[in-house]
Amino acid sequence: MTIEQIQNFLRRLPEIKALVVGDLMLDEYLWGKTKRISPEAPVPVVDVSRADLRLGGAGNVVNNLRALGCQVSVCSVIGDDGDGLDLQRQLKNIGADTSGVVFDNGRQTSRKTRILASNQQMLRIDRESRVNLSNAIEKLFIAKIAKLLQSANSKERIDVVFISDYGKGVLTDAVLQQVISMGRANGIAVVVDPKGSDYTRYSGATLLTPNRAEASEASSIQIIDDETLSAAGMKILHQAKLDALVLTRSEEGMSLFQREAEQIDLPTHAREVFDVSGAGDTVLSLIGIGIAAGLTLRQSAVVANVAAGIVVAKVGTSTVSCPEILNAVTLRGLPDEGKIHSLESLSDIVEHARNNGKKIVFTNGCFDLLHAGHVSYLQRARALGDLLVLGLNSDASVKRLKGSMRPLVEQKDRAQVMAALACVDYVVIFDEDTPLQLIEALRPDVLVKGGDYTPETVVGRQQVESWGGRVELISFVEGRSTTNLLGKIMEKGK
Repeated sequence: MTIEQIQNFLRRLPEIKALVVGDLMLDEYLWGKTKRISPEAPVPVVDVSRADLRLGGAGNVVNNLRALGCQVSVCSVIGDDGDGLDLQRQLKNIGADTSGVVFDNGRQTSRKTRILASNQQMLRIDRESRVNLSNAIEKLFIAKIAKLLQSANSKERIDVVFISDYGKGVLTDAVLQQVISMGRANGIAVVVDPKGSDYTRYSGATLLTPNRAEASEASSIQIIDDETLSAAGMKILHQAKLDALVLTRSEEGMSLFQREAEQIDLPTHAREVFDVSGAGDTVLSLIGIGIAAGLTLRQSAVVANVAAGIVVAKVGTSTVSCPEILNAVTLRGLPDEGKIHSLESLSDIVEHARNNGKKIVFTNGCFDLLHAGHVSYLQRARALGDLLVLGLNSDASVKRLKGSMRPLVEQKDRAQVMAALACVDYVVIFDEDTPLQLIEALRPDVLVKGGDYTPETVVGRQQVESWGGRVELISFVEGRSTTNLLGKIMEKGK
């Protein structure tokens, strides 16, 4: 995928009409301090200083979709009580259509109250119903869903269905099969966040998004390595008769399984992982709307992985916005492409970064044997701007510059080593003797070379200065060079 494809996808999101079917609940948080033990029992007393009541369960999927600008309708069964009215009010406040919500005076609306002191959760109180719907309510509920899914009006047509199952009795077997079969009949993708160990309940769905622990339970395969992960994923895929399966692996990223296709593993797109709560809802949301917007399953998973990386870097269940996704892709690239790019794809990334006020730094070299001098040089180069692009000489180019015995390490391996450095944002391989073509295409703000150059001898100086950029010379660490390193190796080999 390119930056332009990501931009086009995000522009389409306000046109996407999504239906969320599942267990709605309220998440209540009570924050306070505890300094004493109750005289009534050996328990701490929490002095509450702040309270927060927010949408939970399937409501967090709705929140994610609305934060991205999608149109959302909700179908669920909640209690005909004060919490139910509060829940409906919150849904309306974020712009969701609640015409598919059924009030049942025989149920209690789910509310989970978490009591926290000194940033530590001390107690959770659950108030909810967990019994299956009555026959009458089940029929009414299915009728509400059918009305939304079978609209003949193209302007009201649902593009994608999300099933968010928390095992509270709303998603009975009959409801699940009716939703999935109606989706299939109308050509609408049905993506599911599953619950429990029997995934045949979701038979025929387009895609499921279990996490590693859930997949282990559903497949009866303990996932301890890559081999058992693959076995569990393929078993679920075929048993539940799915088109695809996305298995989320917390800080390790996610894996995509498809029929008659190779497994695709996507590493996490987060620089740091603080909190994985809510990431599953983000993955579900982005994959579903990616499919609805015409992306391939792989492309949808790539975008979802980027969004999940943003969410896990936040504290608490969070949503992600379109600008955040664009910014993450601009700064870090797409996880299926990583840091190593062709000049064509890198030009799009750099142009977008420049339009967002980022300062582009460029340097180049052979980097045949990476050593401490290289690392120090690149770290100092990166500090001169917001994004460091490294032009890497190809094998043929190195051979022409350094002689027939070089390079010692082929270009693919050298590129992977350089891309592994945190200070390097992107790597592009060039075959010419000089990086002038790269410089003219990327138009960096800062052109960096080693201290053994003078400004007058730096290739590309005139071009960079012509558009307002500058040249920076960075001295090398004394005694650190590839030539010296090779000399020591040869000396010890005698």
